[in-house]
Amino acid sequence: MNKVITDGLVLMPTPFTDGLDVWSSGNGTAGSATYDGAPNAAFVPADGDFGGCLELVKTETTQKLRFMGQTPILPGCYLRISARVKAISGNLPSIRIAGWAGDGSDVHVGGLDETGGSVALTGYGDIVEVSAIVGTGSRGGVDMAWGLQPVYGHFGLDLTGTNGGVVRIDDIVIEDITSAFLRDMIGVVDVRDFGAAGDGIADDSAAFAAADAAAAGRTVLVPEGTYLLEQNVTFDNFVKFEGTVTCAADVMLILRRGFDYDAYLSAFGDEVLAFEKAWQALLNAGEHESLDLCGRRIELDAPIDMQAAVPNRDTWESRRVIRNGQFNCLASSDWDEDVVTSAATYSPGNPTRLTGVANVAGIAVGSLVQGNGVGREVYVRSKDVGAQEIELSQPLYDAAGSQTFTFTRFKYVLDFSGFTKLSRLTVTDVEFQCSGRASAVMIAPLGEVMHFRDVHFTRPKHRGITSIGSGCQDLHVDRCSFYSDEQAVAATARVSIGFNVNANDAKIRDNRFQRLRNMAVLHGTGHLIVGNHTFGGDGLTEAPRTAAIVFTYPNVNSVITGNYIDNSWIEMTNEHDAQPDFASEFSFGGLTVTGNIFVASDCSYDTPFLLIRPHGADHFVQGLSMIGNSFRVFNGEIERVDRVDDSIADLDYFRTRNVIFEGNTFNAVDKQTLNPATLEFDQASDAATWTLNVGDFLPFEGNSRTVSSVILKGEILNGSDAPIYAMPSVDINAGADNNLINLNWPEPCRGSVFVTVRADRPI
Repeated sequence: MNKVITDGLVLMPTPFTDGLDVWSSGNGTAGSATYDGAPNAAFVPADGDFGGCLELVKTETTQKLRFMGQTPILPGCYLRISARVKAISGNLPSIRIAGWAGDGSDVHVGGLDETGGSVALTGYGDIVEVSAIVGTGSRGGVDMAWGLQPVYGHFGLDLTGTNGGVVRIDDIVIEDITSAFLRDMIGVVDVRDFGAAGDGIADDSAAFAAADAAAAGRTVLVPEGTYLLEQNVTFDNFVKFEGTVTCAADVMLILRRGFDYDAYLSAFGDEVLAFEKAWQALLNAGEHESLDLCGRRIELDAPIDMQAAVPNRDTWESRRVIRNGQFNCLASSDWDEDVVTSAATYSPGNPTRLTGVANVAGIAVGSLVQGNGVGREVYVRSKDVGAQEIELSQPLYDAAGSQTFTFTRFKYVLDFSGFTKLSRLTVTDVEFQCSGRASAVMIAPLGEVMHFRDVHFTRPKHRGITSIGSGCQDLHVDRCSFYSDEQAVAATARVSIGFNVNANDAKIRDNRFQRLRNMAVLHGTGHLIVGNHTFGGDGLTEAPRTAAIVFTYPNVNSVITGNYIDNSWIEMTNEHDAQPDFASEFSFGGLTVTGNIFVASDCSYDTPFLLIRPHGADHFVQGLSMIGNSFRVFNGEIERVDRVDDSIADLDYFRTRNVIFEGNTFNAVDKQTLNPATLEFDQASDAATWTLNVGDFLPFEGNSRTVSSVILKGEILNGSDAPIYAMPSVDINAGADNNLINLNWPEPCRGSVFVTVRADRPI
């Protein structure tokens, strides 16, 4: 580039032959003394070496010569000032190029280097050339780096050393040598040309902004060095980082072009800091909806506090995506869980709060709460240190009074718990390599439509995804894989859980869960669980298993369809109910289980595929459909597919309503469950009352509440072998366990009948 050619810029000072009235013996500013008529200066019209030149007698310690014209200083433009000098007589001085920097108000800009290197004259008549380069940027070869504040300069030279010498000076030359720095020819704007120091001390924010403003579609170059930013900087043009950036946590670098993780890694040089700054920019710029990790693996030795990385925001509700990368947890004590025990008081009347918490300040938000009467996956949602209170993610079912609780804070690769509310974040095509050291993701206490898609949760130590509040509303988990770190651990000794939900409407589709303690612990209603494969077996023989899917809200209004449930079961509980006894509410049910494959092997005889665990009295089943499922057991058999755990409370079987078990297939299941159950009964001897035991076939070995039909198979004969044409009356709920049916005939008789019996009443 040459501004003289491209922009018609006038740089060259007037020659001495045009007069000395524009050549100052001071700084060159308006009103300063000139050499016109000065006794120590004269124009020599015909020097043998120079032609016309200035002859000057040195009379001052620093004899100045400055052109009074204002030579413009432009960002990115570099000027070379040069002069040829020879000594004529007297003492031999030294010479150097010098200038005076002025701003737009004609005020001197202090603190700058305004002289070039000094050269000594060593003989008379010897021509010595001296030069210096001036420009805005601190670049190699630049003698006077003035930055952006000066807009012009008065240039010339200085004579230094002993007075009394006589020198002759050829016309001073100022030329544009910007092309030597190769900027425009390669379409690059260098931040150094706009005053960036790159020393990690001076604030380079203004230089970055100025370079971006001047780029106009070209690439901004950040050369080697460390560039401190004390102000937010936004680049509208592409940026190439050869140096690195340093800034405070609340200072943002926003790259509107070429926004991805690689760009931030180039800018900051540190893998974790680059991710944090890219995430910060994602939530503070509207130009990009996704952060591409560029297939990179980010090595972590500590959790990432995702809200601390964006200190200006604690809520976010627009769609954003993190995609295409991997987080790898390195060995570090920073992954160790924090465990605190504390006495506290619980009242069912204030169901999600602990009061009188002794050392509440030391208990971390997001801690798992354990103690007597505490259900699974109860977390500290928030705390009030002054009031010594803790807000819980779920109520406790049997913890009234005071006791000592344990609070365990797991450590998560991505921890969003610092956000008050976070919605519509998608994590896709990402792998969390937890390596048995960390959990993967903790979501914010409030929010909706979090989406995990094609994510691999590899060997989480405790949890894949944790919700500590209602930030899981309408959670989507699609085509993800959860690989346990407890492959060789007995099923009942495992601690890892895929994810938990505290709100409604989760969509869990086409995922794979391998040997976790539980696939999911779900509160709320409206969940769709479709097409997943979960297996929880171990290498033990006749061993107990654990639940895959745990519902903690009794009437779930949910669907489980087309899943492969291997060596685990579906469980329904009400352990997140501060008043677990049945009151004016819906009881267990609202669940449709259709078209699933249930498999078990080498398991204990009492292993179920559907378990109800009441935590309070008087509950019952209402609205449950098990249709078209396949149940199969290898290497052994189980007693039945459905069971009630009555260790805390049993069901009220007289209130069972709207239960359907039909179209299922059973292999290696001792007692097949049907409802309605149509059974063939043979009475070989004459009896007026035929007693049918149907309890083994009815759901949860419930009561024989309804007989919808009795159909004769052939003739019913009396003691005289004469046919009886009367129909029997029916006694339901017969026997001590209410699981028998009595058919009462008008006289003793024998024969066969088909009886359709139900454990429920439809309404």
